[in-house]
Amino acid sequence: MSHVLVTGANGQLGREIKKIRNSYSQIYTFTDIEELDLTDKNALSSYLEANPADYIINCAAYTDVDKAESEPEKASLLNRDVMYHFRDCLDRCRHTKLIHISTDYIFKGDIIRPLREDDPPDPLSVYGKTKLEGEQVLGNHPRTLIIRTSWLFSVFGKNFVKSMINRMDQRNDLRIVYDQVGTPTYAEDLARAIMQIISDVDSDHLDFVPGIFNYSNEGVCSWYDMAVEICRLINCKGNVHPIESHEYPLPAKRPAYSVLNKSRIKEFYGVEVPYWRESLEKCIKNLL
Repeated sequence: MSHVLVTGANGQLGREIKKIRNSYSQIYTFTDIEELDLTDKNALSSYLEANPADYIINCAAYTDVDKAESEPEKASLLNRDVMYHFRDCLDRCRHTKLIHISTDYIFKGDIIRPLREDDPPDPLSVYGKTKLEGEQVLGNHPRTLIIRTSWLFSVFGKNFVKSMINRMDQRNDLRIVYDQVGTPTYAEDLARAIMQIISDVDSDHLDFVPGIFNYSNEGVCSWYDMAVEICRLINCKGNVHPIESHEYPLPAKRPAYSVLNKSRIKEFYGVEVPYWRESLEKCIKNLL
């Protein structure tokens, strides 16, 4: 029976994996900084020597997009430098496979079609730049699977859905940008996709294919569209007004268009991808 180590387990994705782990036959172990400080270059190798893992799902990252602009060193430490530690451990642990989570923010947003894995990256923010550098550190390692995702939301942690519900409860009018377009991703859906890949590879139903893969829910929307749908689902009485990005300036620039093409992960791993509205409704039912 395979052992799976989940790092950064207190974030949205890690907590969703923990929630549904009993649906899968693998043995899952969960760590965050309290149990395993990934920034300590010796900590990961020591941990894996004592607790061998067949798979590592790395959910750890510096994800505060705006704060990263004023804390580039901290963002680089978690998003780039820690990848050297993972790569060194993979070189020593010849049976271990790594599944690493990356982001749509590695793109500039000037390609107006669903983005493929081989489209040229050009990040606009420190966060996007450091996540791209992390991908580049891992490179083409034959036992590394990188999954780029976007607009993550769940019942856990801080995210757009929970923020909107709170704001809609407190205010009658909200102004939300409509000129940033992408696709939301329900963290539970992403968790199931990753865990099913591990299960299928484990049972020899599929080969482990390394490289970069995209995963988000199906469909396309703006932040405004998503806010309107949240408002409808919770029966809020207020109004949601569309605005342009320049009317709501933030420290970090976001890509204007970051819809991800999921053809590759469907082809190689047979992943089924739910529609974002259906997953949003499911998440909100779990929240309320």
